[in-house]
Amino acid sequence: MLPHLPEFVDPLDFADKRRRLAGEMPLALFDRIQEFLFEKAGNIRVELDFGKDGRGSVVTGRVEADLVLQCQLCLEPLPWAVRSPVSLGVVASLEEADRLSGSYEPLLFDGGAPIRLSDLVQDELVLAIPLIPQHPNCGEAAHGGPRPAVRQRENPFAVLAQLKNNDSKSS
Repeated sequence: MLPHLPEFVDPLDFADKRRRLAGEMPLALFDRIQEFLFEKAGNIRVELDFGKDGRGSVVTGRVEADLVLQCQLCLEPLPWAVRSPVSLGVVASLEEADRLSGSYEPLLFDGGAPIRLSDLVQDELVLAIPLIPQHPNCGEAAHGGPRPAVRQRENPFAVLAQLKNNDSKSS
């Protein structure tokens, strides 16, 4: 196991060496989830094992975080625990991804430049956060609870209709 988390990883090299990564990464590194966060401080816990499954390279482990999202209905804090298993098969092409075992999601890596570890972790976080974060009770209120009374607007032609009715009565 490495003493600290590296910024970049080469999944094929790490798999050949059967490396294990464990540690924490600051939440500030993950720009694609910032808009969902109510509190932007904290850390993401990461445990990743790089290894082989048959002839293919794989990355397994988990990503954990105790996030505070912003409810999109009431705009208040929404605690959200992320306990996301990681199960990735390293592939060089979409054709290889199609042949990947059903227990793995594809991690596209052509063997070129190493990939940023925070990007790999961020992809897992994006999948673990709901598209529209909301408290359960906010969702019920929005769909099934009592709706506020809507004030009826007066019909601007009501006066004309009333004049017409009065006119026909007097004839």
